[in-house]
Amino acid sequence: MIDKSLIDSENAVRTADLIADYDTLGARLARRGVDIETLTARAMTFGVAVPSWGTGTGGTRFARFPGAGEPAGIMDKLDDCSVIHALTAATPRVSLHIPWDKADPALLREKAEELGLGFDAMNSNTFQDQPDQGRSYKFGSLSHTDAATRRQAIEHNLECIEIGQAIGSRALTVWIGDGSNFPGQTSLSRQFDRYLDSMKAIYAGLPEDWRIFSEHKIYEPAFYSTVVQDWGTSLLTAQELGPKAQCLVDLGHHAPNVNIEMIVSRLVRAGKLGGFHFNDSKYGDDDLDSGTIEPFRLFLVWNELVELEDTPGLDLAHMIDQSHNVTDPIESLIVSAVEIQRVFVQASLVDRAALAGFQQDNDVLMAAATLRAAFRTDVEPILQMARLRAGAAIDPIAAYRASGWRAQAARTRPRVTGGGGGIV
Repeated sequence: MIDKSLIDSENAVRTADLIADYDTLGARLARRGVDIETLTARAMTFGVAVPSWGTGTGGTRFARFPGAGEPAGIMDKLDDCSVIHALTAATPRVSLHIPWDKADPALLREKAEELGLGFDAMNSNTFQDQPDQGRSYKFGSLSHTDAATRRQAIEHNLECIEIGQAIGSRALTVWIGDGSNFPGQTSLSRQFDRYLDSMKAIYAGLPEDWRIFSEHKIYEPAFYSTVVQDWGTSLLTAQELGPKAQCLVDLGHHAPNVNIEMIVSRLVRAGKLGGFHFNDSKYGDDDLDSGTIEPFRLFLVWNELVELEDTPGLDLAHMIDQSHNVTDPIESLIVSAVEIQRVFVQASLVDRAALAGFQQDNDVLMAAATLRAAFRTDVEPILQMARLRAGAAIDPIAAYRASGWRAQAARTRPRVTGGGGGIV
């Protein structure tokens, strides 16, 4: 873990400037009728789950370039996740991926408690073949034409639920790579029916207080057709399964120019929005750091969430899902957590009464200006003060680099070699 004294010493040289910036912003916000202390308290309630798989170096389909001090297993990954939370106070939970993170649940729970972490949604994996499995997923998993292969995939998901119960998780995210690469390769209707039957079998194994999230993706690895290709199919799945089934929205899983904030609004309206995988995208499922390409789109998503946050029954799982190919994964996850928190606070700045009035009067220019005013507000002093008060770092990246964590990890963890393709 990061030494608390290092965080304190790093904060000591920045506190005076922060107080000055905070007071200045507070005065500016007061002229708009906004209390900065209310916003800071709200910022301190924010939390987003870190993906265990995001702590390692990712890769493309063509190559992977391992970094120094990569985690050798789930216990190392949890150590890295604790660093992110210690520096940001914004990532209290970790989302596990099975079988990558398979370990004794008692040891997982003990380690997490030692680090002050909890667990978010479990993630199953039937898009890869594992060394000990009997049947291949080359031509599908939950929608495979072979019943025994489907059963194998179902049992894997049920195992994920069992592990999740033991460590305190209460949700399962199911994403499959099933689809087809050529016209005529499969019956589009029968394939979807097989998927639904498999999901119903998994749903039947859910504990009473659990949820299952259906995650869609427009393409890759199936480039002609994908079984769960968009939010409509995901919604149809959740509606057919029952009240414990909801939809998970990954920001990179949509066609170019799709209005994701509208999808969010529709899923909330249907009572089926379960959560998010936050990342950013230029071309497709790029899994880039959040807010690096389209920060305004991220803000617009959060604008909908803040507007609808009092919707009865709305209980969202906020998770990051990224692949870090050329950056230090810990640094990228720190940046993403902070950027997601930033737009949460900015969306909380929107003058809802004024916006509703402009919308009612069809004052298009002023309605849009109201959103821009919130988005353009530099809320960095609020984020920094929230971290300071929580015992985290005013400047998380600077504190992380000063800690020498990556160099220390490189000395104690086995060196990873090899340049094969793959996302993990």
